[in-house]
Amino acid sequence: MQRLPLLLAGAVAVGALAACSALTPGHAPAPSSADLTALRTSIEQRLAAVPGAQAGIWLHDLATGDTLAVNAAASFHAASTMKVPVMIELFRRADAGALRLDSAVILRNEFSSIVDGSPFTLSAGDDSDSSLYARVGQPVTLRELNDRMITRSSNLATNAVIDLLDARTAQATARALGASTIQVRRGVEDTKAYNAGLNNTTSARDLGVLMAALAQDRAASPSACEAMRAVLLRQEFNNEIPAGLPPGTPVAHKTGWITATTHDAAIVYPPRRAPYVLVILTHAIPKRADAQQLMADISRDVWDVMNRQ
Repeated sequence: MQRLPLLLAGAVAVGALAACSALTPGHAPAPSSADLTALRTSIEQRLAAVPGAQAGIWLHDLATGDTLAVNAAASFHAASTMKVPVMIELFRRADAGALRLDSAVILRNEFSSIVDGSPFTLSAGDDSDSSLYARVGQPVTLRELNDRMITRSSNLATNAVIDLLDARTAQATARALGASTIQVRRGVEDTKAYNAGLNNTTSARDLGVLMAALAQDRAASPSACEAMRAVLLRQEFNNEIPAGLPPGTPVAHKTGWITATTHDAAIVYPPRRAPYVLVILTHAIPKRADAQQLMADISRDVWDVMNRQ
């Protein structure tokens, strides 16, 4: 996927965020219960067209509070969507004065398994942000680590941040915000933990609760939530929920994928109504492109219903 340079990406996100703040929602009527029932039917039919597919979907209209849930309480391997609660915990620590986002840590590539404390390292070849590995041994600010963790889904940046925070604190914060079953146990590529079944897990509802808290300035201070949304708006992987939306639609979101598993959790900003949260988790779809097409199709159906005139 083509990546925007960091400065250009930041400018795009600032422009998008300004556009979001300038919205005058309310022009499009809220979907009726009949609309949502029809949407559920269309989603279920689309899922049935993918043999063996498992999915969890959570839609939350931030204008009305209405929700639509399809298998939304089911637990999935979180993949990189677990980076959202890690980001929230980081910004809450900054709010509390426990750290400064512009302070730097020495980047290292050696981490301890949660199983037995044994060391493991990450591979640049398996990371969606391989460029950061050239800076091992050098100072990198927490702000940049967070940006890379979200926009490029850097595993190395993620483990560096988790080492500082402790995954358990991110889980506690997420649960305090209402994500009642989410599990944030470890960093990424802890093979011993994976083999022992000690994985980060989430439901569509739990991620939706966290995205709504970010959208409504409840995840941290209003300024911190605004900054986190700005990072999410700079997401560089956009072949899931954004692919089903009109070009140029601002979407603050975080993707995640591992073998046969593809996720996306988003705040979508239509031009004529209040934003909505959409989370789509998928599993048992071997080809990622097939999962992405499924997610784009569902996103398009949701958009059509949420923006019906």
